[in-house]
This record gives sequence, C-alpha cells and structure tokens, in this order.
Amino acid sequence: MIRKIIQIDDKKCNGCGACAEACHEGAIGMVNGKAKLLRDDYCDGLGDCLPTCPTGAISFVEREAAAYDEKAVQENMRKKNRMNSPSVGVHAGCPGSRMQRIQHSQESAPSAPMQAESQLRQWPCQIKLVPVGAPCFEGAKLLIAADCSAYAYARMHEDFMRGKVTLIGCPKLDNVDYSEKLTQIIQNNNIQSVTIVRMEVPCCGGLELAAKKALQASGKFIPWQVVTISIDGKILE
Repeated sequence: MIRKIIQIDDKKCNGCGACAEACHEGAIGMVNGKAKLLRDDYCDGLGDCLPTCPTGAISFVEREAAAYDEKAVQENMRKKNRMNSPSVGVHAGCPGSRMQRIQHSQESAPSAPMQAESQLRQWPCQIKLVPVGAPCFEGAKLLIAADCSAYAYARMHEDFMRGKVTLIGCPKLDNVDYSEKLTQIIQNNNIQSVTIVRMEVPCCGGLELAAKKALQASGKFIPWQVVTISIDGKILE
C-alpha cells in the first residue's frame, strides 16, 4: 500500500539517538552509529521522532510500505522491555549513553597534589548563554568543546583552553542546532582560529557539524581543527 512514512538521511544523521528514544513503536534503531528505520510496519507515520532530530535528517515521504502493525509493535516493545530490564543489562539507543566502567592506572597519579590554575577566560561559557557580541571574542582563538571533554581529558585547561575563549555545549542535551549562533559569533567578530574538541561518541558529531556549518556559512577563511577524545581520556588520531 502507498502511505506516509518516515525516511532518514544517512548523510545528515549525526548518530545522537534522540529519534530512537522518541519512537514509541521501536521503528527506529541505531545501526553502526546511524539511525535506521528497522521495519516499515513498526512506523505509524505520526512523526514523534521529527522534532527531536537536531540535524533535520528525518522527513516524511509517501511510498509503497507495509501497513502499520500494532500487534507486532506491542510484541516487539514487550521483548525490548524484557531485554532492557536491570537483570539483563543490555543497552539500547544512543551508543553515547551506554554505561561503561573505566579503569585507570594508579601509577600515573602524582605523588603530591599539584596546584592547577583555571584557564577559563570568560563567563558564561555555554554556547546557549554567551552573547554574540561579547568583547572577549575580538581577536580570539576560539575553542568549541563538548561538555564531557573536560571531564574525560585530564589536561583540558593546559592543552586546549590556555589562550583561548572557550565555548561548551552538548547538542543532545540542549536539543538545538548551534550552527546559527556560532555563525553569528564568527561573522561578527575577528576570530583568529577555531579548535573543536569532541568526544568519540556519535552524538558528539552534532557539535562538530554545527561548528563546520558555521565556519562555512561565515564566509571567512579561518584555520580550524577537530580533536577527538576517547571516553577513557585519550586523544584519538
């Protein structure tokens, strides 16, 4: 039958998993870090997933598709609930939300406490809160960092924040596209360089994408780089 159903643009999907969590029918799943429509007959065509997507990767189309099967959906959700019970411990959804324990060697700990100095040069530092025309942006080297990166990478202040204006954010938690505001910041100020520090988890791709879109939309040629941090605190090549 011809009916309305969602489609997901693989190139736009940043793997945040928000749509999979919003889909009450279990029609969307994460496959190799990307959102996929798993089965046509699980999709009711109502589009609860659309407003949750920060990159606009989801849209409606009309095409040949199996009819929505409510009984199959209910059975699938019962199976999911059993699999996701605490006794089983199986994770579903965004890979960035998967619970993991991280072991660190105690040998690397310093023998005596060291006095560290904060390298944060301005307040506020959240992308959503900082004014576009803040004086700190003039002539600044800009650091756009994922919220989690400072907790995962031990030398964040010394290696990345020193001498830079730091902006932090998480597109999954804020559920916004930062690109418009970042574009205004870059366009309206004399930014010298941009460094993007993100985590390795797929949902962090939204921050990198927003920064790249802003650099392109600004019309300026500015040196930039992306640094990816692993969840155990290492810089990935």
